[in-house]
Parts: sequence; structure tokens; C-alpha cells
Amino acid sequence: MRDASPWTERYAQVRAATMALAEPLSDEDCGAQSMPDASPVKWHLAHTTWFFETFILERFEPGFQPFHPAFRVLFNSYYNGVGDKHPRPQRGLLTRPSMAEVRAYRANVDARIAALATRLAATDARLAALLTLGLQHEQQHQELIVTDIKHLLAQNPMAPAYRPPAAAAMPAAGGQAWLRFDGGVHEIGHQGEGFCFDNELPRHKVYVAPFELSRRLVTNAEYLAFLEAGGYRDPSLWLAEGWDWIRAQGIEAPLYWRRVEEGTGWSAFTLHGQQPLDMDAPVTHISLFEADAYAHWSGARLPTEAEWEHAASAGAPAQMFGHCWQWTSSSYAPYPGFRPAEGAIGEYNGKFMVNQYVLRGSSLATPQGHTRASYRNFFTASARWQFTGIRLAK
Repeated sequence: MRDASPWTERYAQVRAATMALAEPLSDEDCGAQSMPDASPVKWHLAHTTWFFETFILERFEPGFQPFHPAFRVLFNSYYNGVGDKHPRPQRGLLTRPSMAEVRAYRANVDARIAALATRLAATDARLAALLTLGLQHEQQHQELIVTDIKHLLAQNPMAPAYRPPAAAAMPAAGGQAWLRFDGGVHEIGHQGEGFCFDNELPRHKVYVAPFELSRRLVTNAEYLAFLEAGGYRDPSLWLAEGWDWIRAQGIEAPLYWRRVEEGTGWSAFTLHGQQPLDMDAPVTHISLFEADAYAHWSGARLPTEAEWEHAASAGAPAQMFGHCWQWTSSSYAPYPGFRPAEGAIGEYNGKFMVNQYVLRGSSLATPQGHTRASYRNFFTASARWQFTGIRLAK
């Protein structure tokens, strides 16, 4: 029999990392919700626990009893196969349970999962697969905790910092350069024995025409040039829906950018509070509409997801991972032969394959070890509270 201790160690590490993200926050910080697309930190802490309780303990634990019967509805996100859900826009109204109760919920489920994994993870492939999925799911919520708390703190006129400023500034970007890739039939999608989500499968062949990809991401300085050239006032640069969107919302700059009082420059709200705009840093928190408009203005375009993955797999361009998610021009759709898993777990990705666009890479909020060339992130075209940016193609 194989040793199950790696499971318990891995589980403890991921769960501890989630709690560490909440450590700098007050209970008041953790309970507030800044918009319907974002969730309170307290809800993230409870929902990730709900995942293990609902999909693992309920199935595998002898004599299963829920920690609290009401939590099955309160902390269900979108799994219709599980049952009713508390309305997403009203998660910030859940003053009860308290943070102390949520911490107790996590501790209770953690102990029960550890006992279960010690007994069965080494011998039951179904349990091992669900544990792996649960930990990957929790890492996704770790990233959401960072982006959601940033959006929340940005609403505060005091511009509070989530964590101290970074020690080193972004190195000078240098001029934009291009890498050329030959056309032909290539394979994309996950390969190998490591974990992937179901939307990364099956691996399949695609035809890619010859293309060029920028070596680095578009910087704040470059995007500021687009803004100062009247990019937000020129309808010829924008998709029709994007133009209607910026006009209706009064959008004139990326999310979190603010003009300084003297009107001679810009600052940006960051995880470290309000800071002067770092001109060499990649521009972030922009929508697909803004990314597409900038690409048109610059004489380029956004890459397709097949182009991006082919280039990333070749290992040539810089800044593919760890800075910001990069918009592609590809609609989020199933790969040929895609099949979601059976049961409620099958609702994880497949049912969202409409009216969304694919982003590739990872961001500064993505946990270590949670990146790969085949990873398919996806959001609606107007979403920009995530760390989303631009890589150009030709």
C-alpha cells in the first residue's frame, strides 16, 4: 500500500496558504462584498470548505453528518445538481456565520478530510482525483481572494494597503520586439500525467497560420500613449459593444487608474495602496474591449488561444506567466470531443462555454504551481477586476 502522507501534507499546505491570505484582513474586511462579481473573503473560505464537505465527505465518510445543514445552500456557488444556492449578489449580507464559525468549519472539515485521506487516498483512485480537484479549486479561489479584496479596498477613500510595497520596481521594459512562428498543424490541449481541468481536453490538432507574437506584455506607458492619443474617444478603434460599454459606464482609463490632483500624471490603486503609475509594469485590469481597441490602435491584434499556447509551449517569449492573464481573441468553447464529467462536478467548466473569451498565462495573484501552457481561463468581455493585460500578435 502506498503512503497517504503526501496527500495530507499537500492538503494542509494548500489550506494553510488560503488562511494566510486572510491574515492581513479584519473580520470586517472579510465580510464585505464590493460588487456582484466579487465575493467576500469569508465566503471564499467557507465555499472551498463546502467543496470538500459536499463532494468528498458526503460521498466517502462513513456516517456522514454535515457541519451545519444550512451551509449546503449558503456556500454553494453554481452547482445546480447539488441544490439551491444563496443569491450571489447577496453574499455580502451573510453576517452570520461569523468568521470564527467559518474558521471552525474549516478546522472540522480539515480534520475529517485528513482522517479520510490517511485511510483511503492511497488505494481509492476516485477519492484521489476528487482531492486533487478540490485543491486545484481552492488555488483558484486563492487568486480570487486577492483580486476580490483588491476591488473591495479600492472602494475605500483611505486607499488602504493589503500588504507592504514590493522591494523592487519593475525593470525597464525596452522596445517592443517580435518573435516569428511558422504556420502548420500543431497540437494544443493538455498532455502528460499531471493535473488539468476538463476544459483543457482532449488534446487535438489545429492549423495555425504563420504569425508573430510580441516578446513582452504591453506596458502602462504604452497604454497611456493610447489613452492620451484619444483612444477612448475614437469609435473606429472599438468593437460596437465595447464602444457602447465605455460610453454607458463612463470609462476613460483602466480600472484603478486615477489622475493625480495636479492633473499632470497618473497613479494606480495597487495591493500596496495608492502608488504612482509604474510606467514599465504591464498594464493590468483592462477588459477585452480595451485590449482589442489598443491592439487595433497599435496596428496589431490579439492572439488566438492556439497561437498563444503554441508559442508558450515553444518556451520562447518572456512574461508568459506570473504577471497578468492575457486576453485572446478566442471565444471560450469546447474542444472537439470535449465531455464534461458526470454529475454535479461536470458543471465545473462546460456550462460556462458561452459569451466568454479565453485568457492565457497566469497573474501575480496565481499560486505557485498552478500554471501550465494549456490552462484556459475565461471571463466576459467587460470583466477587468482580475489581473488582465495585453500581449500583441501580428
